[in-house]
Amino acid sequence: MLNQLLAKSQHSDQRILTVEQHLLDTEQAASEIFRLDKRWGYNWCRFFKIYSVIEQEKFLLNLRIAALFHDLGKANEEFQKAVAPGFYQQSIRHEHFSALILLLPEVQEWLGNNSNLDIDVITAAVLSHHLKASADEWCNPKGKKLVHLYLTHPEVKAIFIKIKEIAKLDREPPNLPTEPWSPESIWQKLLENSGLQLAKKFKRDFKNNNSRRSLLIAVKAGLIAADALASTKFREKLKFEEWVSKYIHTKPITPEDVEQEILQPFAKDYQQRKNKKFELWDFQSEVAKKGSRVLLMTACGSGKTRGAWEWLKEQCCDREIGKLIFLYPTRATALQGFIGYTAWGGNDAAHLSGTAQYEIEMLQDNPTESTKDKNFQLSESEARLFALGYWGRRYLSGTVDQFMSFLEHNYKAICLLPVLADAAIVLDEVHSYDQRMFNSLIAFLKEFDVPVLCMTATLPSSRKAQLLEKLVEFPTQEERLQFQELQVTEDQPRYQLELIEESEALSRAVKAYQENRYRVLWVVNQVAKCQAKADELEKLLTEEPNLQVLSYHSQFLLGDRQNIHQEIIKLFSPPNKQIPIKSAIAVTTQVCEMSLDLDADFLITELANVCALVQRFGRANRHMSRGDNFRAKLLVYTPKDGKGKDDIKPYTKEEIQNALAFVAELNNMGDLSQRQLAEKLESHAAKEPLADGWTRFLSEGYYATLGDYRDIAAFRQTCVLDRDIKGELPILEVRIKAKRAFDDLIISVPDKPGCILNLKEERPDWLPKWLKIAPAAKYCSRRGFRA
Repeated sequence: MLNQLLAKSQHSDQRILTVEQHLLDTEQAASEIFRLDKRWGYNWCRFFKIYSVIEQEKFLLNLRIAALFHDLGKANEEFQKAVAPGFYQQSIRHEHFSALILLLPEVQEWLGNNSNLDIDVITAAVLSHHLKASADEWCNPKGKKLVHLYLTHPEVKAIFIKIKEIAKLDREPPNLPTEPWSPESIWQKLLENSGLQLAKKFKRDFKNNNSRRSLLIAVKAGLIAADALASTKFREKLKFEEWVSKYIHTKPITPEDVEQEILQPFAKDYQQRKNKKFELWDFQSEVAKKGSRVLLMTACGSGKTRGAWEWLKEQCCDREIGKLIFLYPTRATALQGFIGYTAWGGNDAAHLSGTAQYEIEMLQDNPTESTKDKNFQLSESEARLFALGYWGRRYLSGTVDQFMSFLEHNYKAICLLPVLADAAIVLDEVHSYDQRMFNSLIAFLKEFDVPVLCMTATLPSSRKAQLLEKLVEFPTQEERLQFQELQVTEDQPRYQLELIEESEALSRAVKAYQENRYRVLWVVNQVAKCQAKADELEKLLTEEPNLQVLSYHSQFLLGDRQNIHQEIIKLFSPPNKQIPIKSAIAVTTQVCEMSLDLDADFLITELANVCALVQRFGRANRHMSRGDNFRAKLLVYTPKDGKGKDDIKPYTKEEIQNALAFVAELNNMGDLSQRQLAEKLESHAAKEPLADGWTRFLSEGYYATLGDYRDIAAFRQTCVLDRDIKGELPILEVRIKAKRAFDDLIISVPDKPGCILNLKEERPDWLPKWLKIAPAAKYCSRRGFRA
């Protein structure tokens, strides 16, 4: 028998971690993170709707026992070979063995002496803590058909003694079998005759038992967080109590903190930029009084974000919380939100997105007032903690996926779940959520107890009705009458709309730019059309000095996309004393619809679904830059394909029919306000199926499989260009080997002939396998990738 059972490979500094020590570390992490006399433990239980002291104590007990069981399965021949030097392919995952131990009748009988232990919950947490467990996968061998188990090892026995102590079990631990695992062993029979059946029964039971389901998901997520911290303790040689005190058991945020650290610096900067004092509107202060669950719906550009910060400040009065979180649907909007407000929090602020490292580096090179002289990078030691490095930050903004994808078993998001449970949360632009994201939102609002403010300018009536089952509407029609500034903003005539032919749109755009010196924004539904329309306009305007028709869509290298994003914002921003209005012209896809503070004078758009149209219209005359008497022109046309037929992609026939009815009703009505658009949207938007609230995190019981948080666009690949992997020392190789961000060199391209290169032998070994290679010959920094 081995002298020691290793839990991980030997560290580069020659340190080793035994299975016994790792299990003890994980139990300690669970106990410290979720201490019931501290804020994190209390807020975690509240988040999962575990309210009574008895149930909270039961949660922590079951979590601690799960922590001690979760890696016992590493006491097997194959795992010990796998963590030794060299490579060894295991047949069966270690956590599958850990769960089998819990199925043993003698173990179940022993644990059953404490009625507060829910053995199904413990087994489910243990089996699924690596998010790789299903009925088909559980102990389904991928190689060797005989695996020796070391369950009589002194380390295993020591852990059982610890379990006896914590669970206060009178009886001595049972003797465990010495028989190896094989398809004919007692272990496999135990799985087939007991495990799979218990899993089915448990899934049926917890569906109708809310308290048991709350216990299940709280323990499952808690074990993943505790395991992550315990692993980090070994890897980074953390001084455990010191680290927990610094990053977890911190002081709660107070309203005074929010005022001094975020809102006062914002107001000071506003005064410098606008040359006038910032004045809070009545509705912005009133939203704070509407409770912990609010749907804030006001017009584009009306100041929802500033009102949201008043709401966040109020949540710090009502309960002890340690985090304030702003979440956006896209990376671009998340970055703008970070720069606009969150960044004022300095070292307590964090920006999270799939490309955050690159974006933070970019802000260091090109700082704004809110980011100047501040370092938002995680420290070297924090960066090595991955998601846990954000546990100590107080003000966070990022893409909604970074947090909410825990509902589809995203590992990083589950590791951030203690942060989410200790927070008040603002979800912006909820109108833009695809069906899968919206379903997750409804599930989240229904199943978890945490302060949430959802924001948007418009919503289809079907989505609004579902949200209002869990949120309070603000402002109501009656309340709007009390807020004069908001009424003026929403009722102010801003637009005049015309339904036209595409052939007419081109000449109208040229005239608006050349003769009226307007800022012209053209929105299309497909990338190829965006590129072609920008080329066409540039040819028609060749005589214009220094003209650049900008194009903005999803098929750019991130570095180029960031540059174009900033250029469009600059050209279409409201004027101030330093920057007067100048003519500009740009063609974009749907990327312009969300939270971009654009202020076009003349907007042309292809027909799209009603929600998309209203959001596009909101990019015109947003700040009344040309005065109260100016009306932006909105020209809408039905796009055609090369054969002259209606080209409705990516929308459905029903969506386009509803949009036509919507536009036809507005056509030539004269002056239009944002309120009129919102009212017409509610009656014309296509009805959607009701969200069923099903998510993997809430529904899989014993198991855990990975899912997609978004309705993933099919047939696209994440790529680098072939030019960036060529040469003696390619820039991409330098960045990867130096562990520096290379997001600016990544692009998403269609997976179709000619777009993806199959280099085979020429593919560099250092290139991550998840990256494909696209031809640079198809790429242009001004127009993007031409598929």
